[in-house]
Amino acid sequence: MAWDFSTEPEFQAKLDWVDEFVASEVEPLDLAFANVSPFNKSHPVQEAIIRPLQDEVKKQKLWACHMGPEIGGAGYGQVKLGLLNEILGRSSWAPSVFGCQAPDSGNAEVLAHFGTDEQKKKYLEPLLDGRISSTYSMTEPQAGADPAQFTCAAVKDGDEWVINGEKWFASNFPHAEFLIVMIITNPDVAIYAGSSMFLIPKETEGLELVRNVATGTGPIGRAGGHAYLRFNDARVPAENLLGEEGAGFKIAQTRLGGGRVHHAMRSVGVVKKAFDMMCERALSRETKGSLLAEKQAVEHMVAECWIQILQFRLQVLHTAWVIDNSDYSAARTHIAGVKVATPKVLTDVIYKAMHLHGSLGVSNELPLTRMWEMAPTMGIADGPTEVHKTTIARNILKDYRPAPGLFPTEHLPPKIEEAKKKFADFLEGELEHEIGNG
Repeated sequence: MAWDFSTEPEFQAKLDWVDEFVASEVEPLDLAFANVSPFNKSHPVQEAIIRPLQDEVKKQKLWACHMGPEIGGAGYGQVKLGLLNEILGRSSWAPSVFGCQAPDSGNAEVLAHFGTDEQKKKYLEPLLDGRISSTYSMTEPQAGADPAQFTCAAVKDGDEWVINGEKWFASNFPHAEFLIVMIITNPDVAIYAGSSMFLIPKETEGLELVRNVATGTGPIGRAGGHAYLRFNDARVPAENLLGEEGAGFKIAQTRLGGGRVHHAMRSVGVVKKAFDMMCERALSRETKGSLLAEKQAVEHMVAECWIQILQFRLQVLHTAWVIDNSDYSAARTHIAGVKVATPKVLTDVIYKAMHLHGSLGVSNELPLTRMWEMAPTMGIADGPTEVHKTTIARNILKDYRPAPGLFPTEHLPPKIEEAKKKFADFLEGELEHEIGNG
């Protein structure tokens, strides 16, 4: 069986085009429109600048590549999507320019599978066309990411569902036209069978915005893009249930699997950018009579970061390959491993890059502090790191068994005895030979 780490020439040509396009046309958007959210579809920059860039992407058949050809995507597998997202990770605008921004990408997949024809026309089509934005809402203030502690519930009342409860950190709500929300519909069974997924228009009566929460540095009390929501007898039609009642957790896991891989490969793009900055700095700055690059501590720093990035990149691409050759459930342990590794590589590499730049590295005149703020976010997004470590350990330990006796199976004394029995004839002959020669 051959192992191949190369990319087919046709797709590599596409990646080369993306690389140049993002560098020349997309990354400048982060500087010129730093205070504009890519999800704000009403801002004039969308029609004047973003839409023409999206048209160029569509001409290259690189638009919404996570979706199937039947609805305008390229239907790429996870490996190709990973390689694409590695480049897109360099810019906060790039996913929107390429039609694969979260949470819209995952919400589009859910609507494509479970939405009615009317819902697809009203929400999926403009979402895929980049005309509107959406929100995915799962976590709750008292429970965080632990679904077993969720209390936001929906009760059937005739041909409507009545929703009460709170949701926390519903990202992108200020610019969203609709939400896809995970809600308890049967509190008497486990969450895995008692939760359901709903499509909820933003203008739904009874949906209250408590406040918008911001992340990272900045003035205390500033509004952000992560909503604290409250449902007060909010009513939605029965047909707003997505998929079957009780299938919410299953839908969520399917949706989150690919998203975690995409986030990880975008993180590869981020740390590679930080690494490039580190290497440039090492070759540009002198102290104590020589370049930083000539200091052994810096050499070790560069080597360690290069190794860590390479290991992480291969881990993510291998996880994508496992998904492509099986499914998300079979790749669950690998996906959890990627999720655990992501915040660590971000923290380690970006911190070293910041450190090498000194005071400039922690200033707002370089992008490093903004990049570094991604690390804690990635450590809690889609479930805290510790939960995924538990998943990994439990899945791995399923393939092992306890030692059959008092001592471990690798206990040497009995293994030596077994080995001697296996080669008893030869050993006896050798012994007789030694005695004869003695």
